[in-house]
Amino acid sequence: MTEASDGRSAVRAMRAARAETRPPETPTPKVPSGTTLAEKWVGDLGSDIGSARWFRSLGLLVSLIIVAFAFWPDFSALHAAAPARLSDEERDEYRSQMITPLALGADSGRRMGPSRLVLPLANAPERPVVELTATLGKEDTLAAMLRRAGVSGNDAARVEELIGNALPLEQIGGGTSFDIRLGRRANPSQPRPLENLTFRARLDLELAVAREGGPLALERRVIRVDDTPLRITGTVGSGLYRAARAAGAPAKSVQQYLKALGDALDINREVSAGDNFDMVIAYKRAETGEVEVGDVLYAGLDRRGSPRAQLLRWGKDGRFYDANGQGELREGLIRPVNGAVGSGFGMRRHPILKIRRPHNGLDFRARSGQPIFAVTDGTVIMAGRNGGFGNFVKLNHGGGLATGYAHMSRIAVNRGQRVKRGQVIGYVGSTGLSTGPHLHYEMYRNGRAINPASVDFVVRQQLSAAELRQFRSQLIELKKVKPGAALEPLVPASALPAEPQREADRLSNAPG
Repeated sequence: MTEASDGRSAVRAMRAARAETRPPETPTPKVPSGTTLAEKWVGDLGSDIGSARWFRSLGLLVSLIIVAFAFWPDFSALHAAAPARLSDEERDEYRSQMITPLALGADSGRRMGPSRLVLPLANAPERPVVELTATLGKEDTLAAMLRRAGVSGNDAARVEELIGNALPLEQIGGGTSFDIRLGRRANPSQPRPLENLTFRARLDLELAVAREGGPLALERRVIRVDDTPLRITGTVGSGLYRAARAAGAPAKSVQQYLKALGDALDINREVSAGDNFDMVIAYKRAETGEVEVGDVLYAGLDRRGSPRAQLLRWGKDGRFYDANGQGELREGLIRPVNGAVGSGFGMRRHPILKIRRPHNGLDFRARSGQPIFAVTDGTVIMAGRNGGFGNFVKLNHGGGLATGYAHMSRIAVNRGQRVKRGQVIGYVGSTGLSTGPHLHYEMYRNGRAINPASVDFVVRQQLSAAELRQFRSQLIELKKVKPGAALEPLVPASALPAEPQREADRLSNAPG
């Protein structure tokens, strides 16, 4: 028992000695059982450089490059089929079926040849009457327009004379259309005689020149016109401009209304969604359907039944006056933009530079793209980029006075240009050192910045006592107009009541 155990101990000792003398084996990395084929062959060439996986990834990359070049397309030209050789008969057949003549004003298709029943004509017959419409150009004359339309020189001169006796030719504006009818001529080499010419001289007048078996004669056709003003009212809601347009007011009339109202109050701050706008527009409509829209005659704004603004256009110059007879702000300096002052003149901490420095102007709060106006007449002495001011415009108004407008999104004037009071010179933006859309407005006297708030912006005019009475009477009459009355159907002339006959006329018509 002891000898067997000693033998087994010796065998184990010999195996241990051989294991110690054997060189150490390099451990083979095991691929996890969940590893995919892509993870085995595709690796990051920037890591584990020199490993077996790195060489596999490099070999795969080189193989893909070789395959890509092997399948590189050939860009040599491909030979098309040879063009078919067509005979003259075949070419004519194809040409008869083409659509090209349609684009040139002709027609296409095959034609039927004339038979012996068709007789050739020596001359093609002319149309007995030619009717056309001619338009008077902006810088054109009536006689020149008629001659271009085919009217003979004698007829054109006669028409110009007849129409000139009825109204000044200068009153016929460019774009006026003339309906012309030319008659049959005795000889093809002669111009056609004028038979009839009709045009609308004014909204209430149509003129016609006709040849009734003799010389040309003029006929005046008076058209009945209703001049009831157009009154439009509504609620401001989300926006005054959109509300007025939705109520049917023309764009030009809304712009005039907003300009007049903007001179009386601050639209951005003093107009609320519940206010009611009221405008009266000069409006004419003819019984034939034509319409002429004039200027805004009255601009009003009410709040809960109480008038906030009542402005009436008065006088030859067309100025607006309020109910007290005070005129609109036409003289002095106007506000450069419709907005409240956000930052005043003086020392302040700069919102971007975070240091205290002088603020040599006023900052007006406004929306991006809002128009900026010249405060008074002047000349543009600078228009472009100006450092922290961004897009900057500077105006010289004479007498040592100048103004500057900064941070514009877009400039609407050029250097050296003359601008009028209230003219748009740019649009509000946030260029330069700016934290948001606004207008930085500066004023200079003899080159030195001064406080713009120290200068009066406006001067009003006042009506005299006699004019004020007429003014208020006109205001009352306009406010009596029913909203939408100008859009009601016109009463036919035959349905209008006849004018009462005077007593003197009845006595003169009585039998003797």
